[in-house]
Amino acid sequence: MNPFSSPDQIARNPTLAVLGFRRQLMYHLHFWAFVAIAPLILVQWQQEHYLLSALLGLFCLNAVLVIAFLRFRNTYFLKGRLFPLLAMIAAGYSTVINGHSGLYWVYPAATALFFLLPLREAAASNIVFITVMAVISFLYLPEAEFWRIVVSLSLTCIFAMVFAWLVGKLQQELTWLATTDPLTGCLNRSQLADILNTQIQMRERYERVSSLVLLDLDFFKTINDQWGHQAGDKVLREMATRLRKRLRESDQLFRIGGEEFMIVLPETRQRDADILAHQLLASISARPFLNDIKLTASASVAEVSRGETWSVWLNRADQALYQAKSKGRDQVVNAQRPPPSAAGTQPDSAAT
Repeated sequence: MNPFSSPDQIARNPTLAVLGFRRQLMYHLHFWAFVAIAPLILVQWQQEHYLLSALLGLFCLNAVLVIAFLRFRNTYFLKGRLFPLLAMIAAGYSTVINGHSGLYWVYPAATALFFLLPLREAAASNIVFITVMAVISFLYLPEAEFWRIVVSLSLTCIFAMVFAWLVGKLQQELTWLATTDPLTGCLNRSQLADILNTQIQMRERYERVSSLVLLDLDFFKTINDQWGHQAGDKVLREMATRLRKRLRESDQLFRIGGEEFMIVLPETRQRDADILAHQLLASISARPFLNDIKLTASASVAEVSRGETWSVWLNRADQALYQAKSKGRDQVVNAQRPPPSAAGTQPDSAAT
């Protein structure tokens, strides 16, 4: 995904939106670090601090490479790990030769690490950073300054770490809310196109065939009418639980409608998906829901075909599910394979 896409583009998928904004954060932090540090290369060179000037040059070169890789290759150069190393060495050496003026760069560098690296790596890097600066302050600055530097730098890192941790938790929670059905805990439609496209790519590139199962509860409206919507919600939650017990860890369960579920089965042929679908229907009708509510379900199975889009694949399964309903329900219908000339001719806007 392009980290510089418009908000409308990246908002289509919540997970990719978080990733895109994180990459934009990386881009801007390195960009403004470059803007701030680049003039100092000349300043330190004029003061005959050639080693420090070279270190700052390496820091700016790393920033340029990170920006270029994000912009043109959509990757994070060395995962940002040069930033803490170069920042630590340059800030420490600057403090040794320039005194207090070198300390001014320690605080923004330490804070930035929590937004450029995973939380544990950032915390470990800052522990080393604080230790290095504590040793330098103890050796080259008055004792009173040593304690002020150690305490203030430690508090800055702690505050930044807590903030970054809370932001990370908030991102996880928002992503979960945006991608998960709150009633059943299944995936929702926001992830549907991306996951189906992933399986299509596996089919095209590696000949790894996947199948999907659409499953719809029969006469579900009568439950809401006779027992109320609260009972209907409990049935749907139990339904999701029963389905998960039959699925592999790699399988993905969606709730794509009121009482309609979809299961994506990676590396599964249609005949194996058909066997699973019959087992799922048997588990639904085998025992009542909420002790006295008996239900059946209808299902369809469709194996992805070469050259078709995700909407064509899903539409074939949807048509087969309609046939299962029209033939009397409580049965599985396998979708017909499309003729080669028809694959990929329908737009991705098709809906179930």
